Amino acid sequence: MSGVVPKVSLGDLSQYRVAIISASWHEKICADLIAGARKALDLAKIKPEPVIYVPGSFELPLAAQLALDSGFDAAVVLGVVLRGETPHFDYVCQGVTQGIMQVSLTRSKPIGFGVLTVDTVEQAIARSGITGSKEDKGFDSAVAALDLLRVKSELPVLRKS
Repeated sequence: MSGVVPKVSLGDLSQYRVAIISASWHEKICADLIAGARKALDLAKIKPEPVIYVPGSFELPLAAQLALDSGFDAAVVLGVVLRGETPHFDYVCQGVTQGIMQVSLTRSKPIGFGVLTVDTVEQAIARSGITGSKEDKGFDSAVAALDLLRVKSELPVLRKS
């Protein structure tokens, strides 16, 4: 997604546990995505947890489900899927996207989607949050999950109004 990033005030969300789950492919890019996600969690005063690593992006939905079922309040999934010369890219991207959405909806828990689906390594680097990059999708995806935690916590109050 490109454009103007919406302003979100994170506040103190220290009562929540958030899992960061990363694919192992494209280790350097994923490390930058993880750093961005951790930065967002730090701003929200969330205690750091060990990163959960999975082999590839296709394994992210199950890992997110397991993390949420084990007591995490939200998750941030990170990975890189590069387009190649076969339909594999389309299958992986569709499966990961649908799988993450299904887990989030069936568990009623936020999952920040930080899986870069790109044509080139250069595009991934430009979105990774590395110094000088245009975007920080690790940070952005964590902020999205954190903002949904805030919304979820406010819904009972809003219903009573």
